[in-house]
Amino acid sequence: MDSIDYYDRYAVPYYEETVELSMEEQLERFMKLLPENAEVLDLGCGSGRDTLFFEEEGFSVTAMDGSEKMCELAEIHTGRDILHLRVEEMEFDDVFHGIWACAVLGHFSPDKIHGVMEKILEALKDDGILYFSVRKGERNGRYNGRYYLDYNRASLDDLLESFDNIEVIDIWKTNDARGEDYSGKWYNILLRKINRERE
Repeated sequence: MDSIDYYDRYAVPYYEETVELSMEEQLERFMKLLPENAEVLDLGCGSGRDTLFFEEEGFSVTAMDGSEKMCELAEIHTGRDILHLRVEEMEFDDVFHGIWACAVLGHFSPDKIHGVMEKILEALKDDGILYFSVRKGERNGRYNGRYYLDYNRASLDDLLESFDNIEVIDIWKTNDARGEDYSGKWYNILLRKINRERE
């Protein structure tokens, strides 16, 4: 069972666990960097919680998730169409002012994460903003039905430094939004896609 299979199987409890969580601090920091009426991709949108937040702030949102069952629940919650698509299958080119990838990229193994990041950066416009979050820790393997790759600061820096078309804006740590029962810390990353040819 890969991570998508997990979300298909446990879509309802995952939806119920996450739909009311507040990511407001991270959302505000991300949105501050976007132009008015920006085109935003909510990558791995889950319940559609953050899609609704972006829409209420006046952004044009494309919501996408790799799990068919999560897409169905998100469509009910948001009242809009959700794109059923895995990150690896994306073929967007220079489309979005901002991409929001909350708790998504930690499901990709070391041999896949670079290619996934390339797909995401291709989808961003020049000067576009990417937010993503990954767990701080040591896991690299399958836990409770999902694959996780955690990061420490050195491995996160190594990943970011492997791209020459990004500028890191900020990296900060937060507690798990699900509350005291979840003791892990998360890295939050904001970066800008830059066009080296213009420099």
